[in-house]
Amino acid sequence: MKWVAADVEMYQKAAEYVDTAIVPLLPVSFGADMKQNASMAEFIGIITTQLEKQFKGRIFLFPDFVYIKGHEASIKALKEWEDTLLDKQFKHVFYITSDSSWRQQEKELTGNLLWMPSLSLEHMQEQQKVAIVEDQVNQLLSLFTEKWQEE
Repeated sequence: MKWVAADVEMYQKAAEYVDTAIVPLLPVSFGADMKQNASMAEFIGIITTQLEKQFKGRIFLFPDFVYIKGHEASIKALKEWEDTLLDKQFKHVFYITSDSSWRQQEKELTGNLLWMPSLSLEHMQEQQKVAIVEDQVNQLLSLFTEKWQEE
């Protein structure tokens, strides 16, 4: 389920079955790494959309958590999201990002941080994109299943 009206309505009717939240973490910058950050956002967006399709009815894909790269208030704001999500029945919270700086703050989060090295899809053929994304999603599927089985 995604953060769109029809899915929210479906979620409200079946909330007891939706125990996992996914929050994409996307940096924004205006310097030399601006294009790289846009590429990260594109990659993470495709991955999280595919995850949502695979687990529709079990996960809720929240809007992107967008932050200014290097801004230290991000972790505090993210913790507020996390506390709210955990308080609202989500047993599992997964953060998906290509920004390696989150790995240093991972211990401050209760949820699971999934760092994925960003792949530039800009110059790839459509077939290549699909194959790469499917491979990445399959790896994440087993990770999600493993976390759910730990309960």
